[in-house]
Amino acid sequence: MSLSKLSEILNADRTRLLAEWVSYQNESGQVRGDLITERELTRESEQFFELLREALGRESSAELHRPGYKGVRDFLGELSRSRSRLGFTPSETALFILSMKRPVFGAVQRAFAGDAAGQAAALWMATELLDNLGLFTMETFMEAREEVIKGQQSDMLELSTPVVQLWDGIVALPLIGTLDSNRTSIVMETLLQVIVQTRSEIAIIDITGVPTVDTQVAQHLLKTVAAARLMGADCIISGIRPQIAQTMVHLQIDLGNVITKATMAEALRTAMHRSGFVVTRKSAGGLLHQK
Repeated sequence: MSLSKLSEILNADRTRLLAEWVSYQNESGQVRGDLITERELTRESEQFFELLREALGRESSAELHRPGYKGVRDFLGELSRSRSRLGFTPSETALFILSMKRPVFGAVQRAFAGDAAGQAAALWMATELLDNLGLFTMETFMEAREEVIKGQQSDMLELSTPVVQLWDGIVALPLIGTLDSNRTSIVMETLLQVIVQTRSEIAIIDITGVPTVDTQVAQHLLKTVAAARLMGADCIISGIRPQIAQTMVHLQIDLGNVITKATMAEALRTAMHRSGFVVTRKSAGGLLHQK
């Protein structure tokens, strides 16, 4: 049986099929009424139904990569991406296609009443087609979800690498978590931008929140220091805890002529001294800063 026959079945039973399909979606309990209205669901179902019927009239195979299915692929791709952004679950998105099986199978059975062989062939073709459509929808949905997750991860990385100005000409970059290649790029870009904006001459990179420092992490730190120096700023690395110091010695990690300090306070004191600031304590307990 050709797909054009299935197209004829869908066309002949169009009104009933659409009504049953939308009804099954609404009755499934997996349609998010807070994210999509019944009118929108009906409109999307009608649009897809027409695109599918037209595609079946042009194609003789259920392989979705064929040119005749372009409209169907485009529609399902946009629907999957849209529902991913709205917050639909994978099962809620897959329901759009899978819920179509019951009304389509019913239409096929009515069209081939008394013809068991023809009915079996038509049901198999409809199953293959709808399964392919369901798989395509899920693949597109997951790709869109991964894009959303990557975007969120990028936003989180930017939020987790704040650069703050501690004093005139002194900025600090507190690092928390693992430092990998992707994050190093964001760290360098953020730090260099702030150095230019504030015209700072000293940058403190605090690694108190970095759980471990291995050879790779040390290389990332050195890259950041080198980039800052090219912008005319010296770097001080603070947060070198005893266990990290031991690890660095064991791994023979040489930070070169980079100044290192145990705490942020010590690094700030060194930075202010290098910048020509003198800090004295007033009798009332306040701080008087002189340059």
